[in-house]
Amino acid sequence: MPKQISPSLDLFSEIARLKKEKNAVLLAHYYQEPDIQDIADFVGDSLELAKKAQNTQADLIVFAGVHFMAEGAKILNPTRKVVMPDLRAGCSLSDSCPPEAFAKFRKKHPGHFVVSYINCSAAIKAQSDVICTSSNAVKMVEHIPKDQGILFAPDRNLGAYVAEKTGRSMILWQGTCIVHETFSERKIAELRLKNPEAKLIAHPECEPSLLAKADFIGSTSALLKFVTDSSHQAFIVATEEGILHQMKKKNPEKLFIPAPPNHQCACNECPFMKLNTLEKVYLALRDETPELVIKEDLRLRALVPLQRMLEWS
Repeated sequence: MPKQISPSLDLFSEIARLKKEKNAVLLAHYYQEPDIQDIADFVGDSLELAKKAQNTQADLIVFAGVHFMAEGAKILNPTRKVVMPDLRAGCSLSDSCPPEAFAKFRKKHPGHFVVSYINCSAAIKAQSDVICTSSNAVKMVEHIPKDQGILFAPDRNLGAYVAEKTGRSMILWQGTCIVHETFSERKIAELRLKNPEAKLIAHPECEPSLLAKADFIGSTSALLKFVTDSSHQAFIVATEEGILHQMKKKNPEKLFIPAPPNHQCACNECPFMKLNTLEKVYLALRDETPELVIKEDLRLRALVPLQRMLEWS
């Protein structure tokens, strides 16, 4: 079937119709464009969304996020078909940790316990002892015996943050997220001078020097909860700008200022997340492609550290 869409088509109503017709659930990460967030059944972080899908009776999962997130949904929902709006939607952080190179890295440090941030491929999860999220990373590391050596992958900034919080010495894989690496501390300082009442909130994937200046550090969900619960009325937000849509929806009376990147660009937008569009969501539902497929042996190996995380949580 040709992938053509009539300009007169009401995509919102068609997506709603197809979800019902195909018994599908649409999951959207916080970093998706506002229209996708608004039509989604669930909006959240990657693990939260994969677990939401487990609690539905859906036959088809449409995951509007990036590749490792759809993999996570498939790992936890093996009997369900998982499709993505755009299979090219990867992740710079996940891509910074190639499985073959990571295997060699592990061999150089035998006997170390491998903690991997959930923002990694299924192949990296399969080489890990436990998975963590940005919200539970400290708890996962604190669960490991103090005399046990630890490897932390793939995000060096989150790893450094966790090491500081736990006092644990960890060997860090040197991966980073292109979005969280681009924020300009000089421009943020200028923003704070212009908006002295604004609180700086940041995701722990940001550089340590920026985190040192933040008033609050937390996962995407934690940032959203913080601004909603806070009595403050203005915030400078150092994470991907897609979360501002939910912040504004929940707190229309408050001011949210996206942290600026180093150059005059949209670098605080994830180019991979933004590959997904409302049109592609419609086509993924209509055609049930492109499908996310994982070999069963890999899925089972990647499931083990995910289950350990859930047990430790």
